[in-house]
Amino acid sequence: MTTKSISLTSELHAYLVAHGAPPDEIMRDLAEETRAVLPDDAQMQVAPEQAAFLTFLTRLLGVRQAVEVGTFTGLSSLAIARGLPEDGRLTCFDISEEYTGIARRYWARAGVDDRIELRIGPAGDTLRELPHERHLDFAFIDADKTGYPVYWAELVPRMRPGGVIAVDNVLRDGRVIAPQNAADRAIAAFNDEVLADVRVDAVMLPVADGLTLARVL
Repeated sequence: MTTKSISLTSELHAYLVAHGAPPDEIMRDLAEETRAVLPDDAQMQVAPEQAAFLTFLTRLLGVRQAVEVGTFTGLSSLAIARGLPEDGRLTCFDISEEYTGIARRYWARAGVDDRIELRIGPAGDTLRELPHERHLDFAFIDADKTGYPVYWAELVPRMRPGGVIAVDNVLRDGRVIAPQNAADRAIAAFNDEVLADVRVDAVMLPVADGLTLARVL
């Protein structure tokens, strides 16, 4: 027994991934291409166990309408789309045609491109184009860290009661307790904002770089 989450060695992490819906060929190829083409930015991909969790969570919640803020090369959106029913829809918001060009190819290869709509532009603006009623079942935030409060403000009122928002990188590699830059400070402040938000029930999990799950009331 332990009173806190254990740390993962490389060997234990590999074991965990292998025993929890390991990546298939398409996901492995996407991760490898991202590392090869964008070596300085490849860490922006979600971890493989996080991708598996996103698919699992999307299916568990019965998600039909989903949003992703920050798509990069498409690993997380592929994972979410795979958890949707055939008539489910995922709207992705990103600012890069280059990065999402890779994503589009893998969505098509996986046969989920018909479930995904990509909107290019600053998400603080494009999110406002979504219907104002409470219609979203699930949202995943994984974009520029200083923008998190803006994305949260736009998404919470659009979530159906019981809908879930997942927020990535909420631990900042441990730096939230001693912020070292603007992004760290922004996430530390954002975490306090979520904790105080009476519109949600939230839990922070030590998945990858920290994942907050918030159920909207």
